[in-house]
Parts: sequence; structure tokens; C-alpha cells
Amino acid sequence: MARGWESKSVEGQQEEVAARITSTKPHMTREQADRMRETESLRLSLRNILQQLDRSRDPRRREMLEQAKTELQRKIEKLEA
Repeated sequence: MARGWESKSVEGQQEEVAARITSTKPHMTREQADRMRETESLRLSLRNILQQLDRSRDPRRREMLEQAKTELQRKIEKLEA
């Protein structure tokens, strides 16, 4: 019987936390959410490019990565403006 009460207590606590989290989240429009997802995707791609630049020694590959980096930075700035 103690286990049943204990699990109900935990369940209640989890519900309280979930309710607090959902009530404190700012509401975004679909457009804002899409923009945020796109920005995060671009930032992850940029991080990947920067890691590749750190490891790359081939000048042609580095040039290609630099161009990709510049393009990603431009897109991020455009979305954040």
C-alpha cells in the first residue's frame, strides 16, 4: 500500500512541474517558432563548419568551408534582424 501512495505522490509532483513549465513558456506564433528552429539549425551547421575548419589543412577545402561559414553567418544575421 505504501508503494501506491508513494507513486501517486510522485505523479502529483510531476504534474505540478509540468503545469509550471507550460504556464511559463512564452507563446509564439507559428512564424516565430519556424524562425527560431531555422536559426538554431543554421547555428548547428555553423558550429559543424567551424569544427571542420579547425581540422582541415587542405587550402581548397578551407576556402570552401570559409565560404560556407560566411553564407551561414549572413543567413543567421538576416533571420535575427
